[in-house]
Amino acid sequence: MAMIKFEDYSNRYSCIRMERREGILQMTLHTDGGDLKWGISAHEELSYAFYDVARDRENLCVILTGAGENFCAEFEGGGGPGGINITGRGTQQPAGLKSAVWDHIYSDAKYLLMNHLNIEVPIIAAVNGPALIHAELAVLCDIVIAAEHAEFQDAPHFPNGIVPGDGVHVIWPLVLGPNRGRYFLLTGQKLGAREALDLGVISEVLPPDRLLDRAWELARQIVVRPSLTVRYARVAITQQLKQAMLENLGYGLALEGLGAGQSWPGAKADK
Repeated sequence: MAMIKFEDYSNRYSCIRMERREGILQMTLHTDGGDLKWGISAHEELSYAFYDVARDRENLCVILTGAGENFCAEFEGGGGPGGINITGRGTQQPAGLKSAVWDHIYSDAKYLLMNHLNIEVPIIAAVNGPALIHAELAVLCDIVIAAEHAEFQDAPHFPNGIVPGDGVHVIWPLVLGPNRGRYFLLTGQKLGAREALDLGVISEVLPPDRLLDRAWELARQIVVRPSLTVRYARVAITQQLKQAMLENLGYGLALEGLGAGQSWPGAKADK
């Protein structure tokens, strides 16, 4: 079987612009060239894209960033994955979430994070603005740097009546510590870039116009090392994360699915 090549997948995905130089792959998340609007399409595409990136041995380092002013801060059409509508006051799914719909979400959510962790070269997140939806995609990277106006939050889950079970329940308590992580998830806390730096969520805060240059500078520092050293370093330092995700992701998603069909007092029903 032929090895996968960059040309096989680089233009395959509508919400990811890919470019590669010196073995460094930059993945820019976008919707129609601007800020990424999260939805079913992005959820599914990224789960496959991470797999393609992982299988291409010519990728030596990956930079993950966003187009526009936000990393990921809005839903496509104002709704969340699987038709669970996110409103200002909460979430309601009057007819219940159908199992076939949740099975699709479950599958994509599982492969989204596991394929991210299966990339066996270092990943640098250049968080170009607010990461309020799936901020864990950035935080799960090996090096996380952010623009001065970036913010981090788990907006779609508990504040809107959804169980935070799609991997955020694994990642944030590891990044922030158990107590701070649980506080973050249960209160919908929003962390500014400087606070995220102080808490160890990210490693550098930069002016927006310096962010990508710095990400490429860091990537070039990495790829000058022997290729197997680079690859195996990523494998070694993500082993704990991968084990934690294998043990807890499926269970968390099951609980999220069980709770998703339930409305809650004060939720604003869809018209």
